[in-house]
Amino acid sequence: MTTRLGLLVRPGMAVLAAINAWWGAWARFAPRHFFDTFPGFGHHWTAAYPPYNEHLVTDLGSTFLALAFLLGVGAAVRDRTVRWVVLAGVGLFNLLHLSYHAVHLGGLSGVDVAASLTTLALGVVAPAVLVVLNRLT
Repeated sequence: MTTRLGLLVRPGMAVLAAINAWWGAWARFAPRHFFDTFPGFGHHWTAAYPPYNEHLVTDLGSTFLALAFLLGVGAAVRDRTVRWVVLAGVGLFNLLHLSYHAVHLGGLSGVDVAASLTTLALGVVAPAVLVVLNRLT
């Protein structure tokens, strides 16, 4: 059974792939700039967790790029099981990432705490919603 909502899964995965590719390429190929300026727009969320470690930031970038690749594959295939596995893996990574930052705020305060945690929570909710919609395809 295919529903219109179920048709959102593959484009949704493509959007998540693009976001992970953007962040991943930035962190992997410009780690110092990523550390100092992420997420941009005058905010400095990653720099709130000093000291800078090039190895750690490039590894994070590599992780985001791997997630982008998997999400891209999930967006390209018609196999619901593949999409489910990819979304579950991405959701697990994002849940673990959120669970750390929910307890360790680094040097963040005020609006940056709220924005950072909201963004991380969306990283958990989006794959979960897509998993549900994937069942409708």
